[in-house]
Amino acid sequence: MKTFKKIAALALTAVLSLGTLAGCGQASYTSGNTEYFIGGTGPLTGDTSSYGISVKNGAELAIEEINAAGGLNGTTFKFDMKDDKSTAADAATGYDALWEAGMQISIGSVTSGSCESFATKSVEDNLFFITPSASAANVIENRNNAFRVCFGDPDQGILAAEQLTAQYTNIGAIYDTSDAYSSGIFDAFKAKMAELNVEFKTQSFDAENKKDFSTQAEALKDCDVIFLPIYYTEASLIAKAVAAKGCTAALFGCDGLDGLADLLDGTVPNTITYITPFDVNSTDPIVSAFVAAYTEKYGVAPDQFAADGYDAVKVIYEAMKKAGVNDVTIDPSALCDTVVATITDPSFTFSGATGTMSWDVSGACIKIPQIVVLQ
Repeated sequence: MKTFKKIAALALTAVLSLGTLAGCGQASYTSGNTEYFIGGTGPLTGDTSSYGISVKNGAELAIEEINAAGGLNGTTFKFDMKDDKSTAADAATGYDALWEAGMQISIGSVTSGSCESFATKSVEDNLFFITPSASAANVIENRNNAFRVCFGDPDQGILAAEQLTAQYTNIGAIYDTSDAYSSGIFDAFKAKMAELNVEFKTQSFDAENKKDFSTQAEALKDCDVIFLPIYYTEASLIAKAVAAKGCTAALFGCDGLDGLADLLDGTVPNTITYITPFDVNSTDPIVSAFVAAYTEKYGVAPDQFAADGYDAVKVIYEAMKKAGVNDVTIDPSALCDTVVATITDPSFTFSGATGTMSWDVSGACIKIPQIVVLQ
């Protein structure tokens, strides 16, 4: 299926090239180009802007470091992220603007819904992208040009089921039925729990009802652990509601809980752990160097999204370097084919702020997760 998609994309790219000659399309990878152009979209305003801003900051730090070290064979890189407000429509608009400005390669979009829209357009142009944080399965599925740095939603759900059943017997879960990230992880968790023949209690909420979690906390107050495949904003409210009910259950989440510590206080005594590829307190030399550089530049410690953005740009650079790319005017389709062949080669690995990773033709990132305990 991957091979067919690649051939189809190349054929379509050729057709689109003819259209470009007629006056519409990509304009700027010309003989006058002096920098490689990496593009992306993310929420820079709105409710999820913290994710987009972190990715943008991490990516820009990586660009600075690459250029300070001489770029790629003396040629520097530039980066631009358009504000997609976490909407599919704005991601599509952002893609068009970047494409017309000469984008050659990309980090895709930050959130899954936006990245699905971005990815649909990228296939038509055979543009390589590696998303830092769009974890929904459909973002990279059956797309030869699509890769990611983060864990996929199903991976986290399966890992959570294995982890929790090994430690607890009375298990509960609360998830967001209106969110693709939350539902995707929960569905994988539910399927794995069924495979393990372990029953658990479930509560849910949606986008219209995510301020008061007293009902869910009451229903699960006798559990030993409550699984939270959600983002940290809602998790903070759930943690407070659980504590208010006198529930002592441990709370276990996924990478969306990164940032939760900043929203909690001493009123929540529950043990909280979550799956993550990034631990800001790690003593690993690569991680500690990234944390120090990021903190010096931005005045705050990086979160997981910043680390993902940083790694996504560094992966692009390392893949282009290993592939021997040495033409700043290379067109996006040719660059995509070159980078895909390199990144899927079994000999290619990358060690970054979020761990040591590799990729196969599925586009999924293969790396070992960490379980972080909130202090």
